Amino acid sequence: MFAFKTLQGASWLVFSRAMGRLIDFFTLLVLARILTPSDFGLVALAMSLVVVVDTILEIPVTQALIRLDRITQDHLDTGFTLGMLRSGVIAVIIIAALWPFALINHKPELMPLILFLSLGPVIRGFYSPAMVNFSRALGFRQTFLMEFGGKIVAFTAAITTVLAGGSYWALAANFVGASLASTMISYWLAPYRPRLSLGQLQDFAGFIGWFTAAQLVSALNWQFDRLLIGFTSDQVSLGRYAVASDLATSPTQSLIGPALQSVMAAFSLIASDHDRMKSAFLKTARFAMLISLPACVGISLTSDLTTTILLGEKWREAAPYLHILALSVIPIPYFQVLYSVSLATSKPYVVFWLNIIDLSFRLVLLSIGLYLYAGLGVSYARVVLSAIMTVFYLYYARKILGIGMVAQLQNIWKIAVATLVMTISVAILRNHISSEHFHPVIELAITAATGASIYIFVLYILGTRVAIGSSRLEIYDGYNIVRFIKRT
Repeated sequence: MFAFKTLQGASWLVFSRAMGRLIDFFTLLVLARILTPSDFGLVALAMSLVVVVDTILEIPVTQALIRLDRITQDHLDTGFTLGMLRSGVIAVIIIAALWPFALINHKPELMPLILFLSLGPVIRGFYSPAMVNFSRALGFRQTFLMEFGGKIVAFTAAITTVLAGGSYWALAANFVGASLASTMISYWLAPYRPRLSLGQLQDFAGFIGWFTAAQLVSALNWQFDRLLIGFTSDQVSLGRYAVASDLATSPTQSLIGPALQSVMAAFSLIASDHDRMKSAFLKTARFAMLISLPACVGISLTSDLTTTILLGEKWREAAPYLHILALSVIPIPYFQVLYSVSLATSKPYVVFWLNIIDLSFRLVLLSIGLYLYAGLGVSYARVVLSAIMTVFYLYYARKILGIGMVAQLQNIWKIAVATLVMTISVAILRNHISSEHFHPVIELAITAATGASIYIFVLYILGTRVAIGSSRLEIYDGYNIVRFIKRT
C-alpha cells in the first residue's frame, strides 16, 4: 500500500514534468528554428551566473518542513521569511556581479540580460510555503497544476517575444515567465497570508547549514563546464554544447527527478525503520535505472536523428555533443535516490561530501578535456567523471544503509545486460538501414521501437517482471530483494 501510494504521488509529478518537457521541447523546436546557436550561447552564459547564485543560496524550505512531525503556522512564516531574505540577497549579489562578469566575457549585452533573468529566482523566493502540505500527504496533483500552468505562461511569453522580434530575449522571457506564473498559482492552490517571522529558525538551521554548503559546491559542479567553455570558446560552440546538455538530461528531468520528489517524502515516513529503508532504496534505485539507463543510451545512439528532428539542420554539429553527454547522465538518477535517502535520514553531510569529491575531479578532468579536445574533450571528461562518481555513490549507499556494493550492482545487473543487448542490436540496425535513406522521423521511430522492444524482451527473458496492483508496486526477478538485505 505504501509503495502504491508513493507511485500515485510520483505519477502526478512524472506526468507534470513530462507535460512540462513536452511544452519545453515544442518551445525549443520553435525557437531553435528562429534563433541561432549564438543566441542560445549568450543566454547560456548569462544563465550560468544566475544559476550559480540561485543554487548557492538555495534554501530547502520544503525538504526541511517535510521532515517535521508537525507543521505550525509559525513554521510556514519562517519558511516564507527565509525565502524572501534569500531573494533579496540574490538580487544584491547579481547586481554587484553584473559589470565584472560582462567585462570578463567582453560582452556588455550580458548586463541587461542577466538583470532580467535574475527576476526568476527572486520571484520564486515568494512561493507559497503552504504547498508543503500536499507533499507531506504524497498528493502532487496541485504540483502538476502549478508546474503545468507555469509552463503554459512561459511558452506564451517566449513565442510572443520571438514573434515580436525579441531575438534571444524570448529565452529569457520563457525562464522568468515560468517562475512568475508558478509562484502566483501556488497561492491560488495553497492560500497563505505572508507574515514575517523567524520564530522556528532552529528547525531549519541545522538542515540548511549542510544543505547550503552542498549547494555551494553543487552550483560550481553544474555550471563549471559552461563557464569554462564560455570563457574560452565562442558563443556558437557554447550554444551547441548547452542545448545538447539540456537534451541529454531530459530523461532525469522529465521522469526520474519528479518521481523522486515524492520518494523523498515517502522515505521520511519510514526513516526510523532501517530494514524498510534498505528495501525501499533498492526498489527505488532499480526503478530509476530501469528507465534512465536505456533512455540515456538510446539518446546517445540516435543523437544525430534527435538533433535534426528537434532542432533543425543548422544544429547538426550539436549531435556529437549529445552523443557523448547522454552517457554522462546515466548515474544521475542513482545519485538522486541516494540524495533523497540522505535528506530523509538527516544526513545532508553525505550530499556535501559527494559534491566536494565531484568538484575535485571535475576541476581537473574537465580542464584537461578542454585543453586536449575543446568542447568535445569536456564532454568526454564528463563521461569519465560519471564513471568515477558511480563508485562513490555505491560506497556512500553502503555507508548509510549497510548495503554492500556488490549487492547494489546485483540489484541492477539485468537492466545493464538488457541495455547492452539493446545497444548492440540498435547499432547493427542503424548500420543496416543507413543506406535506405529514410526520413529522420521514420528512422528514429523504427530505431526507438526496435530498441525498446529488444530491451523489454531481454528483461522478460531474464525473469524481470513489474507487478502493479490495487495496493502494491513491485519489480521482481530471480534475485529476491530480501536476500540482498539479509546478505548485507
